[in-house]
Amino acid sequence: MQTITRPEAPVSRSSYAHTLVTQHRSALVAYAEVLLADRHLAEDVVQEAFIRAWRHIDRLRTGEGSVRGWLLKVTRNLVIDRARSSCLRHETVTDEIRDVHQPDHVDAVLASLEAESLLRSLSSQHSDVLVLTYLYGYSIQETARLLGIPAGTVKSRQFYALRTLRRRLGLLPDDGAAEDGTSGR
Repeated sequence: MQTITRPEAPVSRSSYAHTLVTQHRSALVAYAEVLLADRHLAEDVVQEAFIRAWRHIDRLRTGEGSVRGWLLKVTRNLVIDRARSSCLRHETVTDEIRDVHQPDHVDAVLASLEAESLLRSLSSQHSDVLVLTYLYGYSIQETARLLGIPAGTVKSRQFYALRTLRRRLGLLPDDGAAEDGTSGR
């Protein structure tokens, strides 16, 4: 294991910084590379750690605590800061305010509630035909087979059910026919 020596106090700031780089660079780069999985980014982070060390060189020269421990902690914090930074998440700051319009689903919910209410107002025979043909997409023949009725009856029930719904929605004038959609069929 390599022994790390501290320079004596009379050594200049730049000489002490050079000693720090010489003694700790390879360990810091290896540590940062493990954290970042990228040699070039690790070197950038370690360079920033040494800049911070230069700013706090007087504190490091006092001999209190572990210099390598301080450098490793600074390196780790810089890696964390980099992971949290906006440039890594491809965020940019602009003066432009973007108010993204979120679609309101109220109209769709109200329409589906109204459709459900209208379907319930029909006889079960008529609503079954509409549900199978329009909601489930079955053909007339498939609906007839599922309900056990002739295809002509499916067409008739579909016609009268739709006519009743159109009247209730005000799309057809009321001619006095049966409102329940049965109309005798």
